[in-house]
Amino acid sequence: MRQRERLTGGMSKAFTKESETEAVEPDAPDPLPDGFKNYVTPHGLRLLRDELDTLRRVERPKVVEVVAWAAGNGDRSENGDYLYGKKRLREIDRRLRYLSMRLKTAEVVDPARRTVHDRVFFGATVTYANADGGADSEENTVRIVGIDEASTARGEVSWVSPIARALMKAEEGDVVVLATPTGTKRIEVVKIDYRDG
Repeated sequence: MRQRERLTGGMSKAFTKESETEAVEPDAPDPLPDGFKNYVTPHGLRLLRDELDTLRRVERPKVVEVVAWAAGNGDRSENGDYLYGKKRLREIDRRLRYLSMRLKTAEVVDPARRTVHDRVFFGATVTYANADGGADSEENTVRIVGIDEASTARGEVSWVSPIARALMKAEEGDVVVLATPTGTKRIEVVKIDYRDG
């Protein structure tokens, strides 16, 4: 208990301001590994630009309008619309800075322009299977994309992810080793495709 009092200055968290208890999110984008570039597909670049545009032209003006209306309703310290609106504005502004910085450093790589189609590179859609057979020998498909556009729901993985790094430069029929939290796994490249997302 003594250690906790030192960390909070002996004051109960009930009496601290919301801003003191919020986790501070950095404005800087997630760091890329040293020497790596911020690659993005044309589709991913469109998604980032669309999100930036929607936040800037639609969401932020709506929230600013709500905050202005709520501020006119009197006591701001107990005004839920005002407090939530200010918090949402900070989130939007943080995301706008993040997207702007990511777009400035983005290097567009169009998989459709790739001349080599028999090896795995950025933008490839790769079908693979467990090379050792067994119960999990069914085929899986992933598309290797930029960090900001990766989505497991769409079967897209970041090009710096373990699966993408294991598959990089492999050809159809190659067996590569994938490091997983439970050990290593041998996977075989079944098919490589370069379709636009």
